[in-house]
Amino acid sequence: MPINRQELQQFGHLEMLSRQVVEGFITGLHKSPFHGFSVEFAEYRQYNQGESTRYIDWRLYGKTDKLYVKRFEEETNLRCQIVIDRSSSMYFPLDAAKKGLDNKLQFSAKAAAALIFMLNKQRDATGLSVFSEDLEVHTPARSAGVHMAMMYAELEKLLDTPWDNKPQKTNAAQVLHTLAEAVHKRSLIVLFSDMFEDGTETEHLFSALQHLKHNKHEVLLFHVTDKQMELDFEFENRPYKFVDLESGDEIRLQPNEVKAEYLRQITDFTADLKLRCAQYHIDFIEADINQGFVQVLLPYIMKRTKMRI
Repeated sequence: MPINRQELQQFGHLEMLSRQVVEGFITGLHKSPFHGFSVEFAEYRQYNQGESTRYIDWRLYGKTDKLYVKRFEEETNLRCQIVIDRSSSMYFPLDAAKKGLDNKLQFSAKAAAALIFMLNKQRDATGLSVFSEDLEVHTPARSAGVHMAMMYAELEKLLDTPWDNKPQKTNAAQVLHTLAEAVHKRSLIVLFSDMFEDGTETEHLFSALQHLKHNKHEVLLFHVTDKQMELDFEFENRPYKFVDLESGDEIRLQPNEVKAEYLRQITDFTADLKLRCAQYHIDFIEADINQGFVQVLLPYIMKRTKMRI
């Protein structure tokens, strides 16, 4: 959907953007099988004969000839912890701003802001965690307005802080183990990460994901990538200098010289990640930074609906 950038500058920053994203998304939902969803209250449920008619939505009844009741906070309270990987690889592509686009970290921050806005309208409690080598930000889930403002402010920092050319590794496994114990039991964990760790740490990463499920958390893993470059390796056949943002290592080569082997390894890694998530009953969602926010908001809606059943 088009974003009025002058209006963004006038009003507040990320909260205004998240409002526009969510309201555009909800407009689309009303034309889809999710037409019962609303951002004005918690959600709808069908009316049961004999209960109070106080919260029946008569306008919806006029449209559908069915009785629906508005469900409020006491019926639908959900705790959600949004977790964002801020390691150096999440700043890829480094030239995104020059093209008027977002890097992986900026995409994740905006997607998280939209989820926070939606969760707040649903009267659900939200917390925010940001990590690289260590857990840098951690706020327990709350629903107060001051808490929402604080989370938007932290996300603003992720949008406005450019990469400082200092390699910053990720230690997702250790952080996820910490969060598994720190977060309130039976929470929804929404993780934004490219999951690019040192190959020797892969098993530790899978163990951490399993720990989250063992502690009764529901998990949505958004695998944030620039699909064209990182998964499909679509580069022109000319010399490039490739830099590992997390180690600082550099190499000069022509993409066609390594493309076949690169695709084999990245395909194997992604397939293994998907398989482990399926084994642990973790929702794995591919999130291409060039494909907008519906790919984030719709899986969240579907997961939230399942958690209410």
